[in-house]
Amino acid sequence: MVPMRSLPTYASGMTIGDAAPVPAAFRRAAATLRPTEVRPEIELEDIPAPQRLAPYSAAVGASVYRDDDDELAVGRLIMLFDPDGQRGWDGQFRLVAYVRADMEPEITEDPLLGPVAWSWLTESLDAHGAAYAAAGGTVTRAVSEGFGNKAEDPVTTELELRASWSPLEEDLSGHVAAWCDLMCLAAGMPPLPPGVAALPQRRREDPESFRT
Repeated sequence: MVPMRSLPTYASGMTIGDAAPVPAAFRRAAATLRPTEVRPEIELEDIPAPQRLAPYSAAVGASVYRDDDDELAVGRLIMLFDPDGQRGWDGQFRLVAYVRADMEPEITEDPLLGPVAWSWLTESLDAHGAAYAAAGGTVTRAVSEGFGNKAEDPVTTELELRASWSPLEEDLSGHVAAWCDLMCLAAGMPPLPPGVAALPQRRREDPESFRT
């Protein structure tokens, strides 16, 4: 089993010499962003968290791979914490998720793709008992065409889902599991059946850097 590195935490608005302690609630929640076991198709990594959205933040990134190491989906999950809360948060915490996955053109042309993709998130949260409030987001279909010296590149179609919601507890493990399920569903992989254990996280010899 390969443990993840410690997640960096960020406190915006602080200057050199400030010694304000990191709130205990934030530390406890950040610790639950670090699962020791995930399904074998998923690779997690620590990534820098944005510093201007909240006083404290932490983030993880992930990629979903096939057995032949083709990357099917990428994503990131950002935890924001403001002791005073923010408008629309319904609490001190906010989770912000992003998922991008390659899809066949006929799938992206389906008018029901948006509602279905959104249901992947909400149903995954419910399945993992991850209580939440004030959820919102967007589902985007993207088509990429090559021109000039890239004219021979194949046309690609992608799904992008951006979402945010407010967790109702400090333990975010269910929310992380739901986000992982969301990425697998976007990549065309169903969630693991109940009772099937995930495997320890693997480490690649030369992992790709997280793509924004």
